[in-house]
Amino acid sequence: MIGGGAQRRRRVDARNVRAGGEPGGEQDEARTARHARETSASGAPLYRALPMTKRVERPTVREGYDRWSRTYDATPNPLVALDRRTTFAALDPQPGERVLDAGCGTGAHLARVCASRARAVGLDFSRGMLSVAQRSAPGAGLAQADLNAPFPVRRGAFDALLSSLVSEHLRDLAGFFREAHAALRRGGRMVFSAFHPELARAGIEANFSEGDTEVRLGAEPYSTDDYLNAMDAAGFARIERADFRGDAALVSQVPVAAKYLGKPLLLLVRAERPAP
Repeated sequence: MIGGGAQRRRRVDARNVRAGGEPGGEQDEARTARHARETSASGAPLYRALPMTKRVERPTVREGYDRWSRTYDATPNPLVALDRRTTFAALDPQPGERVLDAGCGTGAHLARVCASRARAVGLDFSRGMLSVAQRSAPGAGLAQADLNAPFPVRRGAFDALLSSLVSEHLRDLAGFFREAHAALRRGGRMVFSAFHPELARAGIEANFSEGDTEVRLGAEPYSTDDYLNAMDAAGFARIERADFRGDAALVSQVPVAAKYLGKPLLLLVRAERPAP
């Protein structure tokens, strides 16, 4: 039963969830020196705030991604590069499977799902992103949807669900994982990647540039435990996590990732809806 019924669930601690994965890494193009409020033992900031060099704008998240869609795939982005390197391999779609991409963005993962001969459906609330996804993955079904609301899909219809780099914009984390659980058939699997919680706690957020303007889209400061507990409460089982850090391969691919070398950038979680 979705939500676990009347049975009380045990709180999940991130330290007790099976961990795996290789060192890896990334993040968004964010201003670490401005936002990471690291302090010394005395409480004094270790970094001085840098002078503002760009005008800052905060549109709604939907408007921001509509605008970003025009340059999203062409912008060097360590977090996106790391996610595309690791997340699809964790999903491992098989021919004939039905795969839901919840927060499909420009369709990069959808295109690879289609190439694997699985049947793909993508949801996103940005029309701009969906327009790009339609060109990237013409074989996929697409629908505009707010992931903070019920998913417009048939219950139990999917063998696998992917949700990549949307978590910082989820206002209803518990509701999202309940919907993800309901969309999967029994025995189906979910692969979930997130902007690493350590970055969100440091004040780093999704952002991009338009000329002399820095457009910031915010980031909910969820912890790893917040994600794992919400998955457990929704009914997921066999929850496994991996933390990826910036590495030499990422810096070689995206040179601006050098400032994230050795730092945690991506949280990846794999979980299953239990079989009967």
